[in-house]
Amino acid sequence: MAEAITVSAAVSGAENKTLSFEAGRLAGQADGAVVARMGDTTILVTATAARRVREGIDFFPLTVDIEERMYAAGKIPGSFFRREGRAPESAILTCRLIDRPLRPSFPDGFRNEIHIVGTVLGADQENPYDVIAINGASAALSISGIPFAGPIGAVRVAHSADGEWIPHPTYAEGADSTFEMVVAGRVLDDGDVAIMMVEANGTEAGWEHYSNGAPKVDEAALAEGLERSKEWIKEAVGLQRRLIATAGVKPPMEYDLQVDYTPEVEAAVAEVGADKLAAAMSIADKTERQEAESQAKEEIASALADRFTELEGADKQISAAVRSLTKSIVRNRIVHDGVRIDGRAAADLRPLGSDVGVVETAHGSGLFERGETQVLNITTLGTARMDQMIDGIDPIDKKRYIHHYNFPPYSTGETGFMRGPKRREIGHGALAEKALVPVIPSMDEFPYTLRLVSEVLSSNGSTSMGSVCSSTLSLMDAGVPIKAPVAGIAMGLVFHEGRYTTLTDILGAEDAFGDMDFKVAGTADFVTALQLDTKIDGLPADVLAGALNQARDARLKILEVMAGAINAPRDDVRPTAPKIIKFEIPLDKIGEVIGPKGKVINTIQAETGAEVNVDDAQDAGIVTISSPDRDKVDEAERQIRLILDPPTADVGEVYNGKVVNITAFGAFVNILPGRDGLVHISKLGRGRRVERVEDVVALGDDLEVVVEDIDPNGKISLKLTGDDSSDDRDSGPRSDDRGGRDRDDRRGRRDDRRDRGDRRDNRRSDDRGGRDRDDRRGRRDDRRDDRRDRGDRRDNRRSDDRGGRGRGDWEGPSQAASFEDDFESQLRDEFGDLGPSGGSHRRGGGRGRDRDRAPR
Repeated sequence: MAEAITVSAAVSGAENKTLSFEAGRLAGQADGAVVARMGDTTILVTATAARRVREGIDFFPLTVDIEERMYAAGKIPGSFFRREGRAPESAILTCRLIDRPLRPSFPDGFRNEIHIVGTVLGADQENPYDVIAINGASAALSISGIPFAGPIGAVRVAHSADGEWIPHPTYAEGADSTFEMVVAGRVLDDGDVAIMMVEANGTEAGWEHYSNGAPKVDEAALAEGLERSKEWIKEAVGLQRRLIATAGVKPPMEYDLQVDYTPEVEAAVAEVGADKLAAAMSIADKTERQEAESQAKEEIASALADRFTELEGADKQISAAVRSLTKSIVRNRIVHDGVRIDGRAAADLRPLGSDVGVVETAHGSGLFERGETQVLNITTLGTARMDQMIDGIDPIDKKRYIHHYNFPPYSTGETGFMRGPKRREIGHGALAEKALVPVIPSMDEFPYTLRLVSEVLSSNGSTSMGSVCSSTLSLMDAGVPIKAPVAGIAMGLVFHEGRYTTLTDILGAEDAFGDMDFKVAGTADFVTALQLDTKIDGLPADVLAGALNQARDARLKILEVMAGAINAPRDDVRPTAPKIIKFEIPLDKIGEVIGPKGKVINTIQAETGAEVNVDDAQDAGIVTISSPDRDKVDEAERQIRLILDPPTADVGEVYNGKVVNITAFGAFVNILPGRDGLVHISKLGRGRRVERVEDVVALGDDLEVVVEDIDPNGKISLKLTGDDSSDDRDSGPRSDDRGGRDRDDRRGRRDDRRDRGDRRDNRRSDDRGGRDRDDRRGRRDDRRDDRRDRGDRRDNRRSDDRGGRGRGDWEGPSQAASFEDDFESQLRDEFGDLGPSGGSHRRGGGRGRDRDRAPR
């Protein structure tokens, strides 16, 4: 096994952070292989080059792949196959992050295919791997022998709530910051650092910190952060140089620089086509300009066809020379004349337009236009269950704010295949998403999952920033209470003849012919996202600072136009959107709201038509109610609030209730949320004997009942409305289905029972005299034993007892005893002795059931 060569260095200004590189042990057949580490996050980065140029290729084929292995985080993939599939978005975004500073670092005309592969071996859930991978890729190229103008250094810095820039922040440090920024650059001969790439965004915690007085990250703070980042870029470059010196560099690979056209072709194209191309590139309208440019190319090719008949690939060389001449014409006109392709000055914006409510069925929609760039954004609101689950190697496992970006071929007037999002679309969507993260309300403030989709309808410069603007309009149209509107603008730069010219609101052609693509998004007060790419060796800090200030002026103008369409979020979500509310309940009330086997919550959903979810939080339960109908949400909330704070039933009051439970001795009826009462079997027949409760009522039946009595334990005794059988004791003899026995017969039997030593009437008399609960329980136990000894006599007594009690017989605690004895007896027959607390069971169908009174 080969011996590993390792170099490491502590990160200045940070405790317990060390960056290290290892070479020589792994992946020996790659041109360059480096294991980069910080903490226990480890990534193997390899660099390999093709030895020959692929035939017909006219661009530099650099490919970067990142392989996230779930074993790095000690996880098994969650897919059906339990194997990693297509690269997740986090890996694709890292690929783009690595590609951007590396691409301009190869020689002009170098066309050999280069493949960079990063395999994440370890993810410690503390240190992100992306910036480590940029440094590892640069180190692998630097020792590979591949022609590479490196090393390139990279650092992530986080702006803390105290206003300090933290180098290489952990996930926790980044989440607690107001702003994060990844900066890559190279060290110049004079010791300064030329910035080559910037990727920056605000954080979810940013607004809260700003509200508490933290300094805002504006253009001045960004310029300071870029300057501070140079210190840590130098450290990363210095460590790579130590590795190069220690491990050595492989012999330089042999390669041929590709020439797109000969000097003769270049001169001929300039002679024939300079005027034609200059006229075409002064046309403001994109479609007309493209047609004029195409016609000029055809005329140039036709004029030179006979001149280069013996030149191999003459048509291709002429086409390349035409493109080079067009680029030169555009750049000269900008730098020397101060006039751009469409006639604007350097800092001018194109015509702007904003609109909302474009799609009637959508929850929110916004349309933004800037010149020929047109982006439609649609907001869709969903419940918390609709959030995105992320099966990755970093600590993030869910997203409730999602932004997708679609760029169809027709947006540029072209044909093509649509086979899902490409890397560019994923990157543009992620940038627009990051730009809005700092102003998105939290789940507690707005309990919705948010999905935004940007549809690029027409493209001529910076559709990603158009997506930011249309997304803000769409969110406000949907009633999402964002903290502040956000707008974005794309800046360009031309470096020609030693002069830097910054361009506001660049066209697509200016992006292609320029030297920088600089996108800035933010509110009126602070920056929320930034992305910078260069095609040159790097940019001075003062040039970047000037570009930031120029971008701010444009951003403020765009915000004014957007405010003309909608200046604040709507007061409520649109009628087509679900209505969702969220509130906390005590942990000990969760069971009452859900009910046994979900009975209560299912009943609420069935009755109201709203969707109700109850989740456990750390110190409370979280109830979420959703429905397209606001009234249904309000009704479900009302019912749950009544369970939490149940109303009190009143004796003599009439209620419309629902049968929620049936027993052998009666029917339990829910009369109020959290309040059930018993209609004893003796009161269900309206004067007739009832053998089985099910013969009279069924579960779910609606009954109109009267509260007869409420005992000290809160147990409610009910009777049917219109049933006066309990109140007509003195109304004279009556014959009924209970055997036709009149009042005198029943009195005779009661006298007979007294003669036989029956203790029941004595107990009833004693209970009415005010004896305490414990005495009654003892007598009830005796009574149960006596009933079992006498067998069928109990049934006779029960039948007699149902006969003609007047209202006075039911007053006081004895009312509860009229059905409590039967209930407890039934339980004893089924389960045996229930112990001394057996009489304290709460009856009812479960809605609002008191846990403390539930059977143990």
